[in-house]
Amino acid sequence: MALSQTLTVNNVTFEQPLGLFINNEFVKSAEGRTFETINPHNEKPITAVHEATEKDVDVAVAAARAALNGPWKLVTPTNRGRMLVKLADLMERDVDTLATIEALDNGKAFSIAKLDVANAANCIRYYGGWADKIHGKTIDTDPETFNYTRHEPVGVCGQIIPWNFPLLMWSWKIGPAVATGNTVVLKTAEQTPLSGLYAAKLIVEAGFPPGVVNIISGFGRVAGAAISAHMDIDKVAFTGSTMVGRQILQAAAKSNLKKVTLELGGKSPNIVFNDADIENAISWVNFGIYFNHGQCCCAGSRILVEESIYDTFLERFKARAQANKVGDPFKGDTFQGPQISQLQFDRIMGYISEGKAAGAKVEIGGERLGTEGYYIQPTIFSNVTEDMKIVKEEIFGPVCSVQKFKNEEEAIKIANNTSYGLAAAVHTTNLNTAIRVSNELKAGTVWVNNYNLLSYQTPFGGFKESGLGRELGEYALDNYTQVKTVRIRLGDALFG
Repeated sequence: MALSQTLTVNNVTFEQPLGLFINNEFVKSAEGRTFETINPHNEKPITAVHEATEKDVDVAVAAARAALNGPWKLVTPTNRGRMLVKLADLMERDVDTLATIEALDNGKAFSIAKLDVANAANCIRYYGGWADKIHGKTIDTDPETFNYTRHEPVGVCGQIIPWNFPLLMWSWKIGPAVATGNTVVLKTAEQTPLSGLYAAKLIVEAGFPPGVVNIISGFGRVAGAAISAHMDIDKVAFTGSTMVGRQILQAAAKSNLKKVTLELGGKSPNIVFNDADIENAISWVNFGIYFNHGQCCCAGSRILVEESIYDTFLERFKARAQANKVGDPFKGDTFQGPQISQLQFDRIMGYISEGKAAGAKVEIGGERLGTEGYYIQPTIFSNVTEDMKIVKEEIFGPVCSVQKFKNEEEAIKIANNTSYGLAAAVHTTNLNTAIRVSNELKAGTVWVNNYNLLSYQTPFGGFKESGLGRELGEYALDNYTQVKTVRIRLGDALFG
């Protein structure tokens, strides 16, 4: 099995790495296994990449540990920052290639993939700026001692990313970990390994020492499980489903009690009050659920509309959703691409069937689109109740429900009636309502008169079963440092 393959897609020719990236080299897997990655647009194989097993995780962790205790330890914070900024520059240089790979492997529209690459580069550059600003405090306790704190790297960090935003999640994980002086073993999602491997080439070009960043392709049940339970990994970060998050937390506890951050699922409410700018609200509600094919952990899948505008809103929203261009990721007007895989396609269609059987009304969609590729029509359910599976469980596809509410109190009650707490939104022209409701919602992010506007400068994470810890912003740095107190006795007196 080759370690790379020349591909030509979207009028872009590039050399696609296929091996495991360990110690700044692409290498074959220890057991020689490979697996195919599938183009969700036409259901055909793109190529095959080397599959990491427990043995490969051990090799990658050993490389990361050697770098942590060796050359990386001697790199100054300023130079760590320079390397990250250089990496961001290289990502921007190769934006068309990276976006092409994302659209090919994930199915998202090329135009949206280009925005993802730009945001990923900005995230890496942002953390490059933080690298030389990690500091502790001096603490005055008494005249006889000098006290200070140090924020030190946690160590070797295992990172497991999902398939819905491959390169963005790559940058969200690597940026703060490397800025704070850690080393990384990152496993890409088995459905979308290609962009992370291509970006690994840029790690070398940016000047990182061998072993600082290691990128492996593999399956969650094997390589992911090995990372979660590894006795020489000091911290694990995971983005994905709540079910798998529980498994990772258990594995971390049963092994070496490694630090854990989890960014998990959601069933986010999107609340529209009767004083909202209705056209603006419909635009953002549409973006909130159908962006990235509905495959977004913070998707606004529960749309709550004040009863006095419900009928008007629903009719206009249906028209807006039906106007979304669904199709080939490389066509210029495409907004919604295919679902990621046959498994995910079947899962979403299963939820649609459940909704129909439970008595919910399909306002639009509810069927497969076309005969090739994992395409599903934008789907809106009405006439739903809070005990329905389509209202309670994360569907992770282009499917939403629309419900009425009578007043602010009821809207908050319905919105918070979920085991999740990742995100929410409020649409209103009343600032008092916006602040009051935002403060009452049990969610890590609340958008007001917008949706899905994420920034690498602001923290992102969940309440309740939506996770532990925060990604992005200064807050993410806390996940990758540990605080040491140093207490120096200055005087000669002995304490009794």
